[in-house]
Amino acid sequence: MGKVAVGAAVVCAAAVCAAAALVVRHRMKSSGQWAKAIAILKELQEKCETPTGKLRQVVDAMTVEMHAGLASEGGSKLKMIISYVDNLPTGDEKGLFYALDLGGTNFRVLRVLLGGKEKHVIKQEFDEVSIPPHLMVGTSEALFDFIAAALAKFVATESEDVNLSSGRQRELGFTFSFPVRQSSIASGALVKWTKGFSIEDAVNLKTQKQLDKAVKHTGKLLPIRSVGQDVVGELSKALERVGLDMRVTALVNDTVGTLAGGRYSNPDVIAAVILGTGTNAAYVERAQAIPKWHGLLPKSGEMVINMEWGNFRSSHLPLTEYDQALDVESLNPGEQIFEKIISGMYLGEIVRRVLCRMAEEAAFFGDTVPPKLKIPFILRTPHMSAMHHDTSSDLKVVGSKLKDILEISNTSLKTRKVIVELCDIVATRGARLSAAGIIGILKKLGRDTVREGENQRSVIALDGGLFEHYKKFRDCMESTLNELLGEVSETVVVEHSNDGSGIGAALLAASHSQYLEIEES
Repeated sequence: MGKVAVGAAVVCAAAVCAAAALVVRHRMKSSGQWAKAIAILKELQEKCETPTGKLRQVVDAMTVEMHAGLASEGGSKLKMIISYVDNLPTGDEKGLFYALDLGGTNFRVLRVLLGGKEKHVIKQEFDEVSIPPHLMVGTSEALFDFIAAALAKFVATESEDVNLSSGRQRELGFTFSFPVRQSSIASGALVKWTKGFSIEDAVNLKTQKQLDKAVKHTGKLLPIRSVGQDVVGELSKALERVGLDMRVTALVNDTVGTLAGGRYSNPDVIAAVILGTGTNAAYVERAQAIPKWHGLLPKSGEMVINMEWGNFRSSHLPLTEYDQALDVESLNPGEQIFEKIISGMYLGEIVRRVLCRMAEEAAFFGDTVPPKLKIPFILRTPHMSAMHHDTSSDLKVVGSKLKDILEISNTSLKTRKVIVELCDIVATRGARLSAAGIIGILKKLGRDTVREGENQRSVIALDGGLFEHYKKFRDCMESTLNELLGEVSETVVVEHSNDGSGIGAALLAASHSQYLEIEES
């Protein structure tokens, strides 16, 4: 062999060795990155763990906060709002009643014809109306005028066979899913607008003169927000302006409405829970067990309490660095902590944040972090649910969601399996904590144990898209209830109450009708 040939062979061998070394280093690097990604997942799993003992601590903490919130205003993170609903539907209600369900960019108007115990709901009709975007940031008068006009148009479609008797005023149940401070069953001051609404009212002349000095240097009119106004009063004035003779009989939030709808269908319903984009709970309390109630005790001896349980927090909640970062960057830092770890608004976002860390620290999706993955709330809980429920052999749904939403292509099967496991960790924590919250209510009412000689049944009316559509979440929540309750679980039932808040408002208008005493006499 010549010198040139020998030299070429040496160079070739060296190149092969270098390439092999490069492959080995790449494999070692990939192996190290994969190990890092798995370590991030396992760390999350450990921090999200909800063993039975921890859940019982959450149950006890929830009960303690409930007692504190009933004792005094501001005594607890749970607001424990007195709803002034002291008469829930019994099934005896008769007549024609309306409901308005306002809680977002759309609102629903409903008409319900009730026929008492024998016929129950004879007829139910509804219409859904979209609110033009400019009205969400306009004046309260313009917004309520639009709503009143829609109500008047809907009332005009009444068929002749359901017309009211002469001289009788139509009655309306108003579901208003924004924070209000109620002072009676049919009045409440708006605390703040949420969900994209920012209503400002022009200043009247008298007020402007009083404020001129304060705004002299700015040269601008100072707007008065509709915060603090009685929302029932605003709606009533709008109804007058459109010539509609209708009285708001009951003002409720969606959770109280769901409770009313559930009780109408089942007299054993004692509480309602919303598990959807947001979360809340309401339940029936003994009026004597509300120290902060200073009025006359209601004849029924009961009062519905709107817990606002999304604001619950405790040192026993298994919070992670992802939850803390989400909270700090939110519009309401330090608030709604329970909601931020169990509700549909946030579950997908928690998954995104974990994936983002995996991408940044472990090159989980390759050498660069996918730009779309950095966008907050781009991965919604319905996307997470679809991936979590993927049963295909190659996890095709996971792959398509990553491609369509995050523009991440060519993911391996083992990568997709990790994502499914991540969804399971986040959903399981939320579902098990939801169950603990429900048992906190049962414990406060003394329904978490079986008493000898008693045959009580506790039904929880549950509504919301998270509960309805995320099957693995729902199944985990229900199995956790059984795990924590033991033999008591035979007396506790969870019932789906679809669209309970709308019909519930109409039913509360009926159970608090101004004509009730006349009809009973």
